[in-house]
Amino acid sequence: MAKIVIANFKMNKTESETKDYLISFLSKFEDYKAELILALPYTSLSLAKFMLEGRAVAISAQNISEDDEKGATGEISGRMLAGSGASYVIVGHSERRTKFKENNKVINQKIKNGLKNGLSIILCVGESLADRNTMKTLATLKVQIEEALKGLYENELENIIIAYEPVWAIGSGKTPSPKDVELAVKSIRKVIEEDFSPKASEQIRVVYGGSINPKNAQKFASISGINGILVGSASLDPNIFMQIINACV
Repeated sequence: MAKIVIANFKMNKTESETKDYLISFLSKFEDYKAELILALPYTSLSLAKFMLEGRAVAISAQNISEDDEKGATGEISGRMLAGSGASYVIVGHSERRTKFKENNKVINQKIKNGLKNGLSIILCVGESLADRNTMKTLATLKVQIEEALKGLYENELENIIIAYEPVWAIGSGKTPSPKDVELAVKSIRKVIEEDFSPKASEQIRVVYGGSINPKNAQKFASISGINGILVGSASLDPNIFMQIINACV
């Protein structure tokens, strides 16, 4: 199975800057044996759809409303995202959970809205430093996954990627050991097995994210049970991101 490499631009790059990035990125682009996904700002989705047409690169949004289209000023619906070129959407990122107080019930509704509108989901889960220090990592992952996936059918898991991102590692330059990541991934798959089936546990795609760079990308991408990586700030430079991709394929 090809490795998944996801770039999360977060709140970076104007439409013009995204255009320059894609020009540089595509000038070096090859038919990689990897599944590439670019999670871009809303303002760049339509541009990326145009520039990436015919290329083996998927487009993701970074958020979605938990509500259907109605009076919700400032929100964006799944139908809007799909119409702008997105085929994926990130849900449950720690920054959304902490800064915007999104709980697992809201995340569950966002997942359902995304799936209903034909979007695949990148579900972020991960423990805080306090969870880690009090040995609650596995319990935290179990609650986040079970409540986020509540009410879903097993066949819908085909359109979900689980991104394990320890909150304390995001943007910190610190990373867990490969052994810790492997244990977390085994726990994630165990939850899927218990709640759905052994087949679902085997087939669910799980990626790791948190301070990924060209030097450690291959190490994390090759961990048993890991299907790829989610890259944050290191993806903002197309040359560095290309190095990360090359390290994984």
